[in-house]
Amino acid sequence: MRRSHPVLAAVLALGLPHGAVAQKSAPALQRIERDRLCVTNGAVTGSPGGRLAIDTPSSRGFVQAGTERDAADQMAEIRFQYLGPSQDVKPLASGELRRQIGLKLRAQDSCNLIYAMWRIEPAERIAISLKRNAGLHSHEQCGVQGYVNFKPQEEAPPLRPGEAHVLRAELRGRDLMVLADGKVAWQGSLGSTPLPVGPPGFRTDNARFTLEYLTDAASGSRRAAPRASPGACVMSEGD
Repeated sequence: MRRSHPVLAAVLALGLPHGAVAQKSAPALQRIERDRLCVTNGAVTGSPGGRLAIDTPSSRGFVQAGTERDAADQMAEIRFQYLGPSQDVKPLASGELRRQIGLKLRAQDSCNLIYAMWRIEPAERIAISLKRNAGLHSHEQCGVQGYVNFKPQEEAPPLRPGEAHVLRAELRGRDLMVLADGKVAWQGSLGSTPLPVGPPGFRTDNARFTLEYLTDAASGSRRAAPRASPGACVMSEGD
């Protein structure tokens, strides 16, 4: 089995913000415990050590209210160990069977958010998407409509069971940078489409993981979009 990079292993062992390896000036990140997460799909379990475990075929979640403002800039990071495929599988709403883990930024609701995904299968890559559906707020309303998919830039390291990896996303205004194991995998502007307003989060599909989820202090912002019960933690079939 291939071992993870020694610098990455040291960062994970010491619990240091991995962004410090790539960007010394980046703000410190805070680990988000299970009780601060709203899990809207699947099951996410916590442990006294602060790590999270996922073994359901899909999971979705976001950081619940933690500040009094909505953050235009957001940073989020997943330090994870890939454990292999989930026992059960669940195709995406499009019908594709995809294995992946990733970050959500400005996750207003199921119809309006930004994705930075580390895809494992069918193709290994960092995939960036903006989902925007003005006036729509539930998966039942928008389904798979409204995606703007950005062209991949750098190859992502392959994920093999048992390995430790880090995925980090930094959004500053309309400019996004995504790092995979400390190396820039995607960087650029998200264009002129209005960006949603909401907290950071995560998602997984058809794979098992243990992980730590971290954000900068300003990212646990309240939701601002119209909804039947603003800020409510409600289960949903998809994002």
